[in-house]
Amino acid sequence: MATVGYSGTPLIKKLGLSPGLKIRLIHPPDDYFHLLQTDISAQLCSPGDTPDWVHLFAASRNIFEKNMTALKPLWGKNTSIVVWVSWYKKSAGIATDLTEDLIRNYALRNGLVDIKVCAVSGQWSGLKLVVPVKDR
Repeated sequence: MATVGYSGTPLIKKLGLSPGLKIRLIHPPDDYFHLLQTDISAQLCSPGDTPDWVHLFAASRNIFEKNMTALKPLWGKNTSIVVWVSWYKKSAGIATDLTEDLIRNYALRNGLVDIKVCAVSGQWSGLKLVVPVKDR
């Protein structure tokens, strides 16, 4: 299994992906399934379905905010939803105006909390967002 970061944990385990989850991917990198070492395409849900798990890759603050606004109704329908947001690492050398703090602050203003951060790849970091337990 491929690992990224210092933990040695496979990405699919870091992200908490398991069989049976209905998954939505938004702007994933072309090598996403390679990074996971697993083809999860059978778990991808249809556009009208409410996913259990979402992974949004955002190259800019604008892309992040636009997609999070579109996703916001989902955590009213499924309070156990997991939303991972990935942004470019500073070390990737790719210009972006999106940071971990911007993602965290947006989440807190919109009914989510962050509970985990991890390296997704050499270019991407990820922040796990969930509905607070008190609101489930």
